[in-house]
Amino acid sequence: MVKIFGRRWSSGATKPTLSDNAAAKAAYLDSHPEVVHADLEQLDSETREMYRDAREAAVDAREERAKTHTRDFVVRSPFQLGFTVTLGVLVALLVGSIIGQLSTIIMYVAAALFIALGLDPVVRMLERRGIKRPLGIGIVFGGFVLVIGGLLGIIIPMIANQITLLVRSAPALVQDLNNQPWFIDLNSRFGEFVDFDGLLRMGQDFVGDPENLAQMAGGVWQAGIGIANGLTAGLIVLILTLYFLASLRSVKRAFYSLVPRSGRAKVIDITEQVTKSVGGYVNGMVVLAFTNAVLGFIMMTIVGVPFAGLVAVGVFFLALIPLIGSVLATVLVSIVALFDSPMTAIIAAVYYLIYMQIESYLLTPRIMNRVVSVPGSLVVIGALAGGTLLGLLGALISIPVTAMVLMIIKQVWMPRQEMR
Repeated sequence: MVKIFGRRWSSGATKPTLSDNAAAKAAYLDSHPEVVHADLEQLDSETREMYRDAREAAVDAREERAKTHTRDFVVRSPFQLGFTVTLGVLVALLVGSIIGQLSTIIMYVAAALFIALGLDPVVRMLERRGIKRPLGIGIVFGGFVLVIGGLLGIIIPMIANQITLLVRSAPALVQDLNNQPWFIDLNSRFGEFVDFDGLLRMGQDFVGDPENLAQMAGGVWQAGIGIANGLTAGLIVLILTLYFLASLRSVKRAFYSLVPRSGRAKVIDITEQVTKSVGGYVNGMVVLAFTNAVLGFIMMTIVGVPFAGLVAVGVFFLALIPLIGSVLATVLVSIVALFDSPMTAIIAAVYYLIYMQIESYLLTPRIMNRVVSVPGSLVVIGALAGGTLLGLLGALISIPVTAMVLMIIKQVWMPRQEMR
């Protein structure tokens, strides 16, 4: 992003006061040091023309506001005001109910838009190298589908085999715990406080009971139905992603057209920054999660963690969750490694503690801080709020949404506060 149109106020310049005219205030807001304008070279020709026209309209609007005086708001009809407010509340409740009914579709649209914004930077890179956008979209989307299909082709058989192995070996694993040295030592030290033998017998009885196995089979059947529904949802998201990627520029222009012409330039500035940040964030998170899963799989294979492939898939999806994903992955790997031996669990935990330090201080700053920069406390709050509202998808989009809110505060609200 570069600064264009208009001069910048120096640090020693006098800020406009309430007594100054509207044109001076608007010029200050437009040239504030925190304000970042859109880079014209990154915009397509139609959006560039719309942006220039909006800048001219903003200048005209400043001059017009400088000539006119603001009118005080006077309530002439309290009944009419109360009726209007009540009607607005009823409409808001109706819209909220409709959104609740369409929550699944909204999640599909949000996920598709999120993926499209992540693929758009790659399409733009191909455009800069002379490839037409439709062909670039075909190359990027086709490559994306091939990668997803290849990963599913590798992962699904591996997961199926390891789940089958887990079901077959579960009784033996539970029964073998009684002969593990670490279990014997734990029982000898704390057996007078906790009945470990009783807990182990309960586990053995549960695994050995045919009725429980039937319930587990029913759970597996329900899980299969859930997987089928997930694949259907994934196909819908994939189709929506293609549509969004192909029409992203026209969708943004349509959104800009809904804004008044004099205020359109500021909306374009913020929207272009947000879409660029989201695209970089998605790519960065996928790279970090993939690195975490691959290195973790290598470590688990070396130290002998059971079901390393299945656990690595879980690590990948957990690592997509901001900030706390690596911690959850550490807990998952350590618990699974405990079935092999306490030493294996300790090695896995130590590895992930070291990896989290490398990721936090080396990988994340190099990959993520160039696109989004959000304080850690706000990342935690945003992830918790997003996860509560929208589940995993909400946790994934929490950082871009938080960055967007901070961007609006820094570039719109704070400059206005400095004039008061």
